[in-house]
Amino acid sequence: MTEFTHLFTPLKIKNVTIRNRLLSTGHVPGYARGGYPQEQYRLYHVEKARGGIGLTIFGGSTSVDWDSPATEWSMIANRDDSIIPSYQQLADAVHEHGARIFTQLTHMGRRNRSDTERWLPLVGPSQIREPYHREIPHEIEKRDIRRIVAAFGQAVRRAKEGRLDGVELSFAHNHLADQFWSPKSNQRTDEYGGSLENRMRFSLEVLEEIRRVVGDDYIVGVRMSGDEFLDGGLTLDDQIEIATRLVATGMVDFINVLGGSGENLVNLAAVVPNMYFPPAPYVALASAIKAEIDIPVFHAARIVDPVQAERILAEGHVDMVGMTRAHIADPYIGKKAMEGRLDDIRQCVGANMCIDRLYSGKQAYCIQNPVTGREAELAAVTPAERARKVVVVGGGPGGLEAARMAAERGHKVVLFDKSDTLGGQVNLAALPPGRDQMAGIIRWLELQCRKLGVDIRLGVIATAETILAEQPEAVVIATGGRPNLGETQPEIDLSGGNGAVVSVQDILDGRAAPGQNVVVFDDIGDWAGVTAAEYLAQQGARVTLVTPDPRIAFELGDASFPVVYQRLYSAGINLIRDHKLVAVEEDGSVVVRNAYSFEEQVIPHVDQVVVWFGNLSEDSLYRQLQGRVADLHLVGDAMAPRGIHNAILEGTRVARQI
Repeated sequence: MTEFTHLFTPLKIKNVTIRNRLLSTGHVPGYARGGYPQEQYRLYHVEKARGGIGLTIFGGSTSVDWDSPATEWSMIANRDDSIIPSYQQLADAVHEHGARIFTQLTHMGRRNRSDTERWLPLVGPSQIREPYHREIPHEIEKRDIRRIVAAFGQAVRRAKEGRLDGVELSFAHNHLADQFWSPKSNQRTDEYGGSLENRMRFSLEVLEEIRRVVGDDYIVGVRMSGDEFLDGGLTLDDQIEIATRLVATGMVDFINVLGGSGENLVNLAAVVPNMYFPPAPYVALASAIKAEIDIPVFHAARIVDPVQAERILAEGHVDMVGMTRAHIADPYIGKKAMEGRLDDIRQCVGANMCIDRLYSGKQAYCIQNPVTGREAELAAVTPAERARKVVVVGGGPGGLEAARMAAERGHKVVLFDKSDTLGGQVNLAALPPGRDQMAGIIRWLELQCRKLGVDIRLGVIATAETILAEQPEAVVIATGGRPNLGETQPEIDLSGGNGAVVSVQDILDGRAAPGQNVVVFDDIGDWAGVTAAEYLAQQGARVTLVTPDPRIAFELGDASFPVVYQRLYSAGINLIRDHKLVAVEEDGSVVVRNAYSFEEQVIPHVDQVVVWFGNLSEDSLYRQLQGRVADLHLVGDAMAPRGIHNAILEGTRVARQI
């Protein structure tokens, strides 16, 4: 059994003792309503407190004034005293379970959109456009600096009156404070620009006002980048100097270090590193800053398991380990680690569905944990009134979750799968370069099913007769989907392919060997097409990736597609956008048509065409059983081809109804 001596050592900051070193850093889940953290937001953090976390920081990018809009990602607005009751309810609920709670506060400056809320102009140190949000701000005037400084002081007062244990100021992610710090965004010639002393003036005035308002006994920390990774941006040496100066004021109680900034798409994706990045890629930045200061240092970035966290603490790199997305995947990490149940931790795989949804204006959900964000509906598991015989057909994520939850509730479960391994198409999704961690979703589900005594029968093609012979009281059909090879696209002529037209699944599972000169036609824009293209390139093929969409991987969010683009370009893949597939000719040429100009283009000498039109539901067994099984359910791709999260969510909901 692993000893977590450092992870479960309390940390005292001023008059607040944090029970362990597990941290969920400030982030935006998209759960606020009208600028307030209401029930969904509260339950999300309470679940982490129940699960044993030491400190949860909520309210990522909480706005302190109106010209920092809070609508983009359904953020919290701390602009008047109406926020205090919501703070008190959240703080009391978290404290009830032994955890501590801070909030993050900020003014985002130019990193926002002005066409929301009151349509006020954005402000920045200089009139320099931010690439990500694509707006040019108003060069902030001194009267506005004074107004925003005062707003920070009042916002911290409200946090204190809201019974929160402390606050974190976001001087990171290219927000207003670090916009002042960076010569890349600050070209002023007055006392707020030029020298580092001048560029830090705004942030020091903020800290001075906060201390004037709330005094010295309240915890106030700063989140900052260890290196912006930008040409002309702040480097590690710059940030060490800034951190040293902040600490020297005596007004800062902790420093929370991240990597990167939020200025552009590539940089934004790097701030929340996905599975393509190595574990803990920026811990060296935090360690370098910690070596130069004498207050606690926090850090988070792709730290996904408590063993890794314990090592980082033991080696002295940081004082608190942020496992933010890891707690989205499993809010009970602390409790399970303390009890020695490491195998029961549902480990974050770095799919970044959570942050991708957020950047698309949606609520954050986990690809594999359907409870997160739905605690009111799904956190409690109610035992079945009576144990029933349940048959599940299909061992993909939806079927496994249905089997797991039904067994957890006390039912006797038999699971059939025609393959000799569980996982369904997730196994294929884990094959392309850098995607192997996807297999962790299935490993956890299978382990839990086996622990719960699910009778798993592999290599069995379940028929209606097979199922009925089990005398089931409930049946869940999770038979997934099959590749669509153009059946739903009669306008596309694939007849000249002579066997050269294959599916993404054919390539990944080895049924078709990679060609030498390959066209991948991606009609869907999700992960399948782009990862198959990279897989083919890795096998030595010359690959042209074609899509009718205006962007390759159109369905991927802002935290994912920039990294995918880097990999596609590095692999030498030819990218053609805005083109529909017209025909595959007998001479090995592929005809595509521009979706806007309607001009046709011929791609010659192609020996293989890999198509991705999505899947079609395998629901025949469900239809055969209708009227023959009283309690019959259909989930996942067998219902309608979608994603892993949909399948798992439907699996757990169905199993809770049985």
